[in-house]
Amino acid sequence: MNAKMLEESHIAILIPAYNPEKQLISLVKNLLHLNFLTIVVVNDGSSQAHAPIFAQLKQFPNITLLEHAINLGKGGALKTGLNYIYTRYPNYTGVITVDADGQHAPEDILNISKAATQNHKKLIIGSRRFKKNVPFRSKIGNLLTRKFFKLMSGLDLSDTQSGLRFIPLDFIPRILDIRANHYEFELEMLLLCRYANKQILEIPIKTIYIDNNQSSHFNPLLDSLKIYFELFRSTLLSLATAILDNIVFFISIHDFGSSILAGQIIARFFAVIFNYPLAKKTVFISQELNRVVLPKYLTLVIISGAVSYGVMQYLIQYMFSNIFFAKILAEIVIYLGNFAIQRDFIFTHKLVDAKIKKFST
Repeated sequence: MNAKMLEESHIAILIPAYNPEKQLISLVKNLLHLNFLTIVVVNDGSSQAHAPIFAQLKQFPNITLLEHAINLGKGGALKTGLNYIYTRYPNYTGVITVDADGQHAPEDILNISKAATQNHKKLIIGSRRFKKNVPFRSKIGNLLTRKFFKLMSGLDLSDTQSGLRFIPLDFIPRILDIRANHYEFELEMLLLCRYANKQILEIPIKTIYIDNNQSSHFNPLLDSLKIYFELFRSTLLSLATAILDNIVFFISIHDFGSSILAGQIIARFFAVIFNYPLAKKTVFISQELNRVVLPKYLTLVIISGAVSYGVMQYLIQYMFSNIFFAKILAEIVIYLGNFAIQRDFIFTHKLVDAKIKKFST
């Protein structure tokens, strides 16, 4: 891809940087050598010890340096850069985000750019292969996050934490609405694609770790917990809903002498009022109209309630005499089915395309 092709593609490079090393200088030189004409670097509140690196960057052509007074997190830095590019270059195709630590090979960045010229409406991920010579914390962290992400989203992506991505310009306003500001921001971006029906394309890239990934600012414990919290929002909401449902059921049966069926209906009524708006807005991030989603949701509630009631009656008759224990067990049995149906058929139109496609270099 020559300079003319890059200019016509109108793709900006965005690099979030926090306390970067000299690899950032080499990265920018390589990008300039590849004729990328718009490169935005966000200094995310780096210490004064790293000021000379940013001062050197200012001497290069085609470089825009944006600065945070304090460290806002990788997500915050990406938002700053994305907002700047979206408002400054409204005719561009999109943005390629690149990590500042030198772990993305220039040829891979170029391949993402090539892919973007042919797939400019898709979010494109540079997916690493985690085989031998990969730091243990990186391999385990990515494996766990991939598996949890697949469970919660239904998408089987090879690399959910890659910082090398092409983001279509028209998708930036949706991304800027994400509340997360740290490493979980990139995971939220993928979840948003899942529920906004934005297609995802994965391009294989090299797996590079410099000095056993010592330059990474990723905290394996704290940042992983933040990521898993984002993934388990549905589980947390379901747990809260189950607690409310069982409390109302218990009060209906114990204090008001309701029948099991009446108690089940009353409990479900309060559970729906609590669960529906939170599931729609915070878990599945659905933009569909309530008149489209709500009937499907209520149909699932009625069907799952009937199934739960049937399982309860069976358990009470043949296994347990305790009504409340039988109800809890019945709800556990149908939980995963409920979640999968909401994820794939109620709060979204269809699955995105997450297949791997290899582009020639």
